[in-house]
Amino acid sequence: MERESMEVDVVIVGAGPSGLATACRLGQLARDNGQELSVVVVEKGAEVGAHILSGAVFEPRALNELFPNWKELGAPLNTEVKDDDIVYFTGADKGAKIPGPFAPKTMHNEGNYIISLGNLCRWLGEQAEALGIEIFPGFPASEVLYHDDGSVKGIATGDFGVDEQGEAKDGYMPGMELHARYTVFSEGCRGNLGKQLQEQFNLRDEADPQHYGLGVKELWEIDPEKHQQGLVIHTAGWPLTESGTGGGGFLYHMEDNLVSLGLIADLNYDNPYVSPFEEMQRWKTHPQIKQYLEGAKRVSYGARAISKGGPQSLPRMTLPGGLLIGCNAGTLNTAKIKGNHTAMKSGMVAAEVLAEAIHSERANDELTEYETRFKESWAYQELVEQRNFGPAQHKLGSFLGAAFAFVDLNIFNGKLPFTLHDRTPDHATLKPAEQCKKIEYPKPDGKLTFNRLDSVFLSNTNHEENQPCHLQLQDASIPIQENLPRYDEPAQRYCPAAVYEVVADEQTGEQKFQINAQNCVHCKTCDIKDPAQNINWVTPEGGGGPTYPNM
Repeated sequence: MERESMEVDVVIVGAGPSGLATACRLGQLARDNGQELSVVVVEKGAEVGAHILSGAVFEPRALNELFPNWKELGAPLNTEVKDDDIVYFTGADKGAKIPGPFAPKTMHNEGNYIISLGNLCRWLGEQAEALGIEIFPGFPASEVLYHDDGSVKGIATGDFGVDEQGEAKDGYMPGMELHARYTVFSEGCRGNLGKQLQEQFNLRDEADPQHYGLGVKELWEIDPEKHQQGLVIHTAGWPLTESGTGGGGFLYHMEDNLVSLGLIADLNYDNPYVSPFEEMQRWKTHPQIKQYLEGAKRVSYGARAISKGGPQSLPRMTLPGGLLIGCNAGTLNTAKIKGNHTAMKSGMVAAEVLAEAIHSERANDELTEYETRFKESWAYQELVEQRNFGPAQHKLGSFLGAAFAFVDLNIFNGKLPFTLHDRTPDHATLKPAEQCKKIEYPKPDGKLTFNRLDSVFLSNTNHEENQPCHLQLQDASIPIQENLPRYDEPAQRYCPAAVYEVVADEQTGEQKFQINAQNCVHCKTCDIKDPAQNINWVTPEGGGGPTYPNM
């Protein structure tokens, strides 16, 4: 059965903040200029917002530019930040509040909002459709299509109804080909197609390795008497400092007695026994976090990797026939712990360049002017100002790194006459297990702390079981023959969804590597942290994965 094809002006891969900002801006430009543009957004989640997870304290600068009347249009920004605390945990029951004047100025949140990014993306999707944009949820882009000259022709969506052996089942439907003048890759952090394109077109030749963190998040409904709508708390220090891991925690009081909380662990840690999920469960037991959660109810769970390398790690964002934008490229502002506003701006700049190129009857060439325009934007200037924040944290640790950031950002406004680098990729940092202290994490109590399987249940994750495994091993022998003896197979611990296990074969008793792909919440950590770079995350059948509410 042959694929059907569809010709459009622009295909956008991924309905996150950067992709939807691109779509909305293209729709506005077409409307304002009397220009006919056909734009399609494909999204692997069952609905727009289903796979979106973020803290999130949201800076509205890009949204103010995109929709100045967003309040009248009903954008779901309902809780303005009222109080903003930073606390350094010195131990399991101790901590000290950092006075505002001594915190890096990028951590101040006046004028920002506590939001569900998933709900904002749902709203942005509605605005895009009102502007004439077509959105196809449940259709993952599984393949890049090319012209004979090597330029990007578009994408193909994944097939439906293929069994785990790759054979067609009853109801089989081939994917669709979407051919476009230009294709925008806005898949989010560690996008599958974006990773391929960076390698194929050598987009990273002049960039440092990208660096990542894993955010593990929960949503709780708490006692109204403990709820302080608009309160933002960020933490550093314990428990991550015990293993020398970078990162920190967050707790945000949203509307409706909801609290969004979580822990971000830098993925450049060196102890293979570290489990970011278990670190987050321990973090909740600190009195300054636990006080809000006693008697409360956990209502949702999720996890997602973030790109945090800064401008030193940005690849070239243009290629013949395509653009790489948002977190797929790595536009997050690490010093602010925010990337949604910069991702949106990268998409808005992309839309303006695309509209001009299409108006000039161009197609499938490399839009080199995009890099120039993006670097002239406030979003890129933000990244340049905070460029030393991440490398300083990696080299100096969270406490001394924060002190360096205070000097760099508060005193010199990010204009120190040098740029720090971290040229060791996160997958290459692990030490052999025999050189590291084994971490014995406490058992969950089922009230404040939980196990991974019970947590995955709250993410509403579901995959069709009889389909090809979307977690591909390039060499099936490596987990047991190399990773297990050297690192005690760290996939058992870095995955926040209990996807990977080392189990005994029922018949032979030999150890084998088991992949529970149906648990996968699409965080991409395995693709990033596996020390052999042996795991390749690809898109599963459309609509599979989590369905996050209010995340």
